[in-house]
Amino acid sequence: MVIDDSKTIRRTAETLLKKEGCEVVTANDGFEALAKIAEFRPDIIFVDIMMPRLDGYQTCALIKQNGAFRKTPVIMLSSKDSIFDKARGRIVGSEEYLTKPFTRDDLLDAIRKFT
Repeated sequence: MVIDDSKTIRRTAETLLKKEGCEVVTANDGFEALAKIAEFRPDIIFVDIMMPRLDGYQTCALIKQNGAFRKTPVIMLSSKDSIFDKARGRIVGSEEYLTKPFTRDDLLDAIRKFT
């Protein structure tokens, strides 16, 4: 699953992952994602941090608080790369933090590492 308010980022990640044979579900914010996570039960979730309504930290925390999805790997995606941002991602339960612009290999490495 790819959660990002940028249509360009969603489409880019979706295209890269589909070329590798992955099934991809996208959401444009955390609220939409939470409904889709329950329906599609993704193997891994890539989530942008800066989104309207429910940001990536809040979305990750809600996913990790749900017993059914606690073990689903969550990878934070952001253009912010400070130690504080990365630490905050860890505090809410994310497994990894990828800095934009990400590459095809970044996404695939995360999938191989956590699924």
